[in-house]
Amino acid sequence: MKLSSRKRKTAAAICAFLSIFGCAAAANLTMPAHVEAAGYTVQEKNPVSVMPINRAKFLKGQRFDLQVEVKGLANDFKVTVNGTDAETYFGKKGEVKTADGVTVYCIPDVAFNKAGDVTVEAVSGGQKNVVNYTVTDAKAKKKAKNVILFVGDGMSLQAREMARILSKGLSDGKYNDLLNMEKMPHMAVITTSGYDSLVTDSANSASAYATGQKSVNNAMGVYANSTKDPFDDPKVENIIELVKRTKGMATGIVSTANITDATPAAMLSHTRRRAEQNFIAETMTEDYHRPDVIMGGGSRHFIPMDAPGSKRKDNVNVVEKFQDLGYTFSGNRTELLNTPADEDKILGLYQLDNMNVYIDRAMLKNPKVLGGFNDQPGLVEMTERAIDTLSKNENGFFLMVEGACVDKQLHTMDWQRAAYDNIELDQAVGVAQKFAAENNDTLIIVVADHAHGASITGTYHELDGKTGREAVRTYAAAGWPTFEDRDGDGYPDNPDPDVTLAVQFANHPDTNINYKFKQTPTSPAIVGADGKAIANPKLEGEFYKGNIPANESQEVHSADDILLNAMGPGSEYFNGVMDNTEVFFGMVRALGIDGTKNAK
Repeated sequence: MKLSSRKRKTAAAICAFLSIFGCAAAANLTMPAHVEAAGYTVQEKNPVSVMPINRAKFLKGQRFDLQVEVKGLANDFKVTVNGTDAETYFGKKGEVKTADGVTVYCIPDVAFNKAGDVTVEAVSGGQKNVVNYTVTDAKAKKKAKNVILFVGDGMSLQAREMARILSKGLSDGKYNDLLNMEKMPHMAVITTSGYDSLVTDSANSASAYATGQKSVNNAMGVYANSTKDPFDDPKVENIIELVKRTKGMATGIVSTANITDATPAAMLSHTRRRAEQNFIAETMTEDYHRPDVIMGGGSRHFIPMDAPGSKRKDNVNVVEKFQDLGYTFSGNRTELLNTPADEDKILGLYQLDNMNVYIDRAMLKNPKVLGGFNDQPGLVEMTERAIDTLSKNENGFFLMVEGACVDKQLHTMDWQRAAYDNIELDQAVGVAQKFAAENNDTLIIVVADHAHGASITGTYHELDGKTGREAVRTYAAAGWPTFEDRDGDGYPDNPDPDVTLAVQFANHPDTNINYKFKQTPTSPAIVGADGKAIANPKLEGEFYKGNIPANESQEVHSADDILLNAMGPGSEYFNGVMDNTEVFFGMVRALGIDGTKNAK
């Protein structure tokens, strides 16, 4: 792209600024420097940074930290809200601290208690920054008592299609049926970028769903400041905190991932660095955002360091902390199914890290792959139990269910394992739909958090002796795959039929491709001693040169828009093209939440 003369001068000025002040200065720009240099924004660099950022939207009464950051030493902050001194406006004193070459002024735990437009102006050292916010109090005409949010991590349109082909099949060119999620009456296209990058990660995107706020890669429940401390960034109240505080609702998180991983953690946590999973596990016990139901993998962050498999660096036993708080613990499927029906608080951890995928857990059952965790529940069972438990609360419930391994298997270019897990997520959606049909008071949302660059080219088979790329069948030669589901359970009996799908990846490392199902999970590339990825020699097939940086050993996320489906009270909110932050506002609108109220 060719820049105009004015934009070239702006880019040059920004580069000069960064060469003098380095990374800390970059964090103080209103928008990232490389974005400005590319000419995608009219905003100029500003040494006074205001968080929350410009164009943020809030629920009336939603709590957050207002923070102003200036490079170097400063003691002359003047911050106003709609022309009124900020401390007077909020009725709270601000705090000033200096760290890592910046001075930070913060008024913690504040809220806008009236709907409308808000302008915040921050002045320091003769420099000024002005940001504009919107505050909403919109409520649905027919309110929902419960919200169930399904997140198919990495579930792009193409991932859905793979699941539909395998699970439903086609006859005479038409699908025999649609996925449960595809039968919902309302649909929207969701954009996914954070405010630091075109392409998001799962923490950032899930945080948008949980808070209604943009953030940056690796962050959840915060705006990222310039200091090194991953816990001092300005916070914003999330969905679990809101529904507990304002309505006394029950809450739950269910995932096939490590339960302290990006998506489930983003529903309740606040940190700049998603890798702080020991911190996330321990802070889950804090009452103001402690879920009533927690089920997934990741026990290694909950057990003390002297226990086998632990990743903690202390002897804190988080499982015992939950048990002391009245939670019933289950470590496998049998224990979960035997949990008394009247229990209202459940902690279930079924793997040291991420749970095994459906194909390995329910079909192949290879003990080396399962690593001794031979009795894991499925996502459908966890969803059923979570709904049964949470629905006992007369104030309603919020539940987030993540099909996490759609993403994790697409990262390893294992589309078959991803597709089976996508089918499992859809069957969990069916459980929620049955509950909603019986109660007529539940908003169900199904959405991905971001996409992957996987696409279906046609089919692949070697029946005529061709192999490799010559065995990829396109157009009329593609015909139909030969997946079969003889027992009618929705899962193909064999993930590797004679004619399979030809799935291509747009963003992959050096790797060997053979299009066939891998009997054991295998990474597409491995990292050599020089830090560069090479094709995994354990994979047979034709060599495909990568098209992403050489230090990437897995396929990476794409910036593609994703789909949302919704049904139930408040679902009419979702239509057209929407930003990912609007998922949060659709949920709180449906529940009729007033953020200025506290539960009695």
